[in-house]
Amino acid sequence: APGRFDRIPGFGRPTARFVHRWTIANLVANVGIVVTGGAVRLTGSGLGCPTWPQCTDSSFVPHQALGYHGAIEFGNRMLTWVLIVVAIATWAAVWRRTESTRRDRTLITLIALGIPFQGVIGGITVLTDLNPWVVSLHFVLSMVLVSGATVLVFRTSPYPRELGPTGALPRLGRALSWIAYLLTWVSIYLGTVVTGSGPHAGDTEAPRNGLTPSQTTQLHADAVFVLIGVAIAILVLTRVLQMPQSRAALTFFGLLVLQGIIGMVQYFTDLPILLVLLHMLGSGLLLIGATWLVLWFGLSERAPHDAGTLAPAGA
Repeated sequence: APGRFDRIPGFGRPTARFVHRWTIANLVANVGIVVTGGAVRLTGSGLGCPTWPQCTDSSFVPHQALGYHGAIEFGNRMLTWVLIVVAIATWAAVWRRTESTRRDRTLITLIALGIPFQGVIGGITVLTDLNPWVVSLHFVLSMVLVSGATVLVFRTSPYPRELGPTGALPRLGRALSWIAYLLTWVSIYLGTVVTGSGPHAGDTEAPRNGLTPSQTTQLHADAVFVLIGVAIAILVLTRVLQMPQSRAALTFFGLLVLQGIIGMVQYFTDLPILLVLLHMLGSGLLLIGATWLVLWFGLSERAPHDAGTLAPAGA
């Protein structure tokens, strides 16, 4: 008997491009919820709904006395359901396409399961009165979903790619791409530590982590400077060898420079809300760039899993 998804256009026999479009939508939604979550914190609305899973002890929705803070926090909670719908649709598209690999199906399943898990962590942040370490964990787990969603977009792409050269120097490039990826994670985590010591707690009564903002900021900046050095090395290597990864390397470097500029400006202008929000968006985009870079370099070291989407350099 035909399943329910058979009645929905596109899901009966999903094409490669149909699946790919849904994986892109899934990635965009995961980045979007990071930005809206940041807006909750930056507007001081983290405890706009003082409990979880209900908004108040007596209601699932905010009442007038909670003001706009309650509306903002409740709105962000509702967006989680949009994210869940997109994840389910992406899961269905990937699983119903017969050409999907086991790895693709496992990955989208983990991402889909990770979203409600993130909702629970978000609830714990409220129940702990926005403990900065729990808030940090909430953000880092969101970034894990963003990176996983990026892998899925890359793997389901129906467009041809060049494999690139092999040898010692390309292997060096691959190692550097992994170093850049790990340093990106270090920078992102240290950024959450800086946030935990700064003024944007999510609520005026929320606790801070007790660390000195100037020292945590310097540590965060040091990690970024090392990352910039690695990114430059990757960029030079890919340009000199004329590798197909050069565009990914340039994109990552550009995102890194832009993110660094936003970070410096926000620091010297006392952390205006709009710039902090852009910096959070930049974190998501930078992680996408770092993940994409690792995936591109991986093409030089493995046999193509789909002859229709990979081609030797110069083909």
